[in-house]
Amino acid sequence: MDLIAAALFALALAHTFATKFFEHLAHRHPRHAGLFHLLGEVEVVFGFWAIVLIMVMAFVQGGDAAIHYAESRHYTEPLFVFVIMVVAGSRPVLEAVKALVSGLARLMPLRAVVAQTWLCLALVPLIGSLITEPAAMTLAALMLAPLVFRPGLPERAKYAALGVLFVNISIGGTLTSFAAPPVLMVAATWGWDSAYMAATFGWKAAVAVLINATALTVWLSRQLPDLAPASAAETAAAAPRVPVLVSVIHLAFLAGVVAFAHHPVIFLGLFLMFMGFTQAYERYQTPLILKEALLVGFFLAGLVVLGGLQQWWLQPIVSGLEPTALFFGALGLTAITDNAALTYLGSLIEGISDPAKYMLVAGAVAGGGLTVIANAPNPAGVALLKNGFEDQSIGAGGLLLGAVPPTVMAAVMFLI
Repeated sequence: MDLIAAALFALALAHTFATKFFEHLAHRHPRHAGLFHLLGEVEVVFGFWAIVLIMVMAFVQGGDAAIHYAESRHYTEPLFVFVIMVVAGSRPVLEAVKALVSGLARLMPLRAVVAQTWLCLALVPLIGSLITEPAAMTLAALMLAPLVFRPGLPERAKYAALGVLFVNISIGGTLTSFAAPPVLMVAATWGWDSAYMAATFGWKAAVAVLINATALTVWLSRQLPDLAPASAAETAAAAPRVPVLVSVIHLAFLAGVVAFAHHPVIFLGLFLMFMGFTQAYERYQTPLILKEALLVGFFLAGLVVLGGLQQWWLQPIVSGLEPTALFFGALGLTAITDNAALTYLGSLIEGISDPAKYMLVAGAVAGGGLTVIANAPNPAGVALLKNGFEDQSIGAGGLLLGAVPPTVMAAVMFLI
């Protein structure tokens, strides 16, 4: 069963690199376009192959064994990402963060679109250390969509921006011990608190985030058209202004979900209350991103199911490397498996040295932008930004090329 699971994991990984191919098939064969579009959704990939794994397991080991394995997995992270995406993507929260970004942009001696782009790529990822990385990804993606991921910009520019966003989100959550999934997996076991994270990882990550965001924004600045002022018709059709109290309540729900991120019974209860509140004050809302969040949760749940049977070959690799080699090994392995799963396996190694602990986590977060599966918030970014790309899909190769330069910068800072 371990070998079968590894083979299915490899097929799922190959499938993530082939989503563009399925989109092309959808255009060439309109009769089956629905099926090919479904298989071309990167958020569907791991959930689809996880279902295949459970079916194969039921055939090989029996239905009871398959059900027991599926129920033995921990789905807190997929549930949390689903909830935090919906709450963070709600209109009152988004407009509150937009107001903050717009206010800071006006203080900068730059064109508004350039200043806002830089703030979305630099400030918002660092805020992720307080509101968690998935929430930061949701907010940054929704604000960057009309600025960068829009018609008229070359595809390579969009992939470069996507790579910087994913890398900055991955490393920007390391200023605290609870915001980044790969840090969270080891913080309690190794006794790493937020003060330790800020002093050991955080300042290096902040420098890398600022350099990455600045370099990309300078490169993009001439390609970013000025923001068009809203027309009278658009202003008249706009939804009613959100009252301050409604924004405060939404932000309180967001804070509550973050505070109870490890307690699904609590944050799901808060989510149900949040849904009721949005219905009660529907006039201040825009449609919640339920579909996108559900797809991302499905993706991560599939990764949990498939990844649960990969320990037999991953852990020997992690435990057999010296600290420096472990850094580069973790950076590379993160591209083909979730970085939180990788650090969790490292936390199981008895007697691991302090330098090895640092190198494992540093490599895992530095490589968190290389692929869609490398970091838990990445599928959220893909779901919210894919419509800005050709064929409304994001190619794994383009993402990889776009993420290499900011990944190198993150690696250099963590190796200092």
